[in-house]
Amino acid sequence: MDIKPIKNEKDYQDVLKRIDEIFDAKNDTPEGDELEILVMLVEKYEAEYYPIEEPDPIELIKFILEQRGMSQKDFSQILGSRHRASELLNKKRSLSLDHIRKIHTALGVPSQALIQEYELRG
Repeated sequence: MDIKPIKNEKDYQDVLKRIDEIFDAKNDTPEGDELEILVMLVEKYEAEYYPIEEPDPIELIKFILEQRGMSQKDFSQILGSRHRASELLNKKRSLSLDHIRKIHTALGVPSQALIQEYELRG
């Protein structure tokens, strides 16, 4: 087991290949320990070079509604206002703390994802 930091794309690809080779390694074995360390190295490298941006809150809401087969009318029932649902989904109004709480409770969307900034449309 010759483990070293991932310094470039070639190192990254080599580590991914090795992870694939030992993916089914059992815990508390030399290969299992190697796998655990390699995964940590990959996570660190990806966090630095392939960061995942927070989603736009409204696009996230639309995606979840679509995935669950819900309509704007269903969303308006969560908020208690058809007009407000339209304003939010069309980015005419920002999410309030009350909206965030209702959406979090009804749809299970993490509050952290809903507080991200996004641009309103005139």
